[in-house]
Amino acid sequence: MEDFQYKEAFRAHLRLEKSLAENSIEGYLADVSKLFQFISMHRPDLKTDTISLDDLRAFLQWLSDIGISARSQARILSGIKSFFRFLALENVIPENPSSLLETPRIARHLPDILSVEEVEKLISCTDLSARWGHRNQAIIEVMYGCGLRVSELVNLKLSQISFDEGYIRVHGKGDKERLVPLGRPAAKALRLYLTGTRVHLDIQPGFRDHLFISNRGRGLSRVMVFQLVKDLASRAGIRKKISPHTFRHTFATHLVENGADLRAVQEMLGHESILTTEIYTHLNREFLRDTVNRFHPRA
Repeated sequence: MEDFQYKEAFRAHLRLEKSLAENSIEGYLADVSKLFQFISMHRPDLKTDTISLDDLRAFLQWLSDIGISARSQARILSGIKSFFRFLALENVIPENPSSLLETPRIARHLPDILSVEEVEKLISCTDLSARWGHRNQAIIEVMYGCGLRVSELVNLKLSQISFDEGYIRVHGKGDKERLVPLGRPAAKALRLYLTGTRVHLDIQPGFRDHLFISNRGRGLSRVMVFQLVKDLASRAGIRKKISPHTFRHTFATHLVENGADLRAVQEMLGHESILTTEIYTHLNREFLRDTVNRFHPRA
């Protein structure tokens, strides 16, 4: 089987057996393409079914040499390991050479978060007298109140919101669906936007179910939300480097700080692994120290 055939068989495996979204599939195939590119440049006679652990280590070294960050190397390696697991499953290779390949060490950078006061300041700086004021306030309330990724926010549909049940259905990475509670402030802001702004918009065909609408009657882009957050931060005098993702970090941190179960936070964030969620237990050491001082009998 030629390299092209291996890739196409892998594509079918990811689509039919793993049920991955197209974007995820293309990401895995791009990772495999990088490996084939390296082989064609440095080991052109090497066949896919004879690639060894040393070859994969050389590939990782090559990625590092051309300036690929450790985080990106780890992501590429995830795709490569999945590819070789597939080859082993199909008995194309006698054993998986990637099984002993170590993931590059990634420096763990704790993300910036906002205080409750800073969030309230941002929300209060929204000009509700402006045409898009209620929409913009609803965007901030939903990002902070539900911990959504910006891609999840801009793709949110009216049909995914249940005011009566107090939940929204979110389609996350890999098209996995999760339920996230809709708090009262976010629900109130959404109702004001829906009844005071959205109901009067001329919405383009194909976007009538989109929750957040642009001035062109279409869905919002990620760039629009980034610009909104940047403008509000400037107006509020907040000097931190913040983005839409800051609200997701802030959502999780404030929950953990106030005693929320880590598994529940994992579920609401849509994290595949609890290890990803555990970063939020390290974000505010001062809070943890203060908790011990206040509540432990021997503090």
